[in-house]
Amino acid sequence: DDGAHVTRFLIIARDPIIPGTDRPYKTSIVFSLDEDPTVLFEALGAFALRNINLSKIESRPLKQRPSRTVDDSNEGSAKSFRYLFYIDFEASLAEQRVRYALENLQFE
Repeated sequence: DDGAHVTRFLIIARDPIIPGTDRPYKTSIVFSLDEDPTVLFEALGAFALRNINLSKIESRPLKQRPSRTVDDSNEGSAKSFRYLFYIDFEASLAEQRVRYALENLQFE
């Protein structure tokens, strides 16, 4: 046993479970964006402008849904995929600044 070890618990639900603001929380979300050079910058900016610290950012391709075929020879051998973005941030869904950031993501 090590006193520095911690156990984390994960709650998964169809409807949001809104925690309090009485202690530090880490929240995880997953979202996708349209293909555009600025959309990821704008999505992350929604958190930065509200002083919400992002502790993890990860992307994974949606392999079952390639967005277009990319090939200089126009034969269609390579594919470009849409991506899911996984973000962990240090704040509670109960905080107004988090709700504003998430509202901003819905309109991206």
